[in-house]
Amino acid sequence: MSSEAAPVADGNGANRQWFVVHTYSGFENKVAEAIQSRAKIFGMGEKITRVLVPTEKVVEVRNKQKRETEQKFFPGYVLVEMELTDDTWHLVRSTPKVTGFVGSGNKPVALSPEAVENHAQHGGGRGEAEAEVGLPARRQGARDRRTVRQLPGHGG
Repeated sequence: MSSEAAPVADGNGANRQWFVVHTYSGFENKVAEAIQSRAKIFGMGEKITRVLVPTEKVVEVRNKQKRETEQKFFPGYVLVEMELTDDTWHLVRSTPKVTGFVGSGNKPVALSPEAVENHAQHGGGRGEAEAEVGLPARRQGARDRRTVRQLPGHGG
């Protein structure tokens, strides 16, 4: 698979691709909101179309009851669908709590649309999207089963 993803042209002729942005861990949702807000303020809403925080559903046992919660699948990362220009690169890069794009040097690596779609359909798992840009490995089979985690002191 090529590291260069084919841009997706919409009806307006804009070429949008998915990019992975590294953020401070724990600030993914705030960064996603900030990128979307800044895009609207600076008139780039048509160039930065979607911002996603990868999450997965996890079953936790608390007080002997199972609770389904949503956890960030890759803490510290946000997916951004945008048309890469100098202006959009600077807008995202200068967003507070963003440390940079995933890629080599100042050249972000675009994900293939298939990799992002595969990730969205399976609700996580180490798939093409993560392997393409070298994100950390997850346990095998995460996509096929739910994780049950028992918190210390909350069960027997």
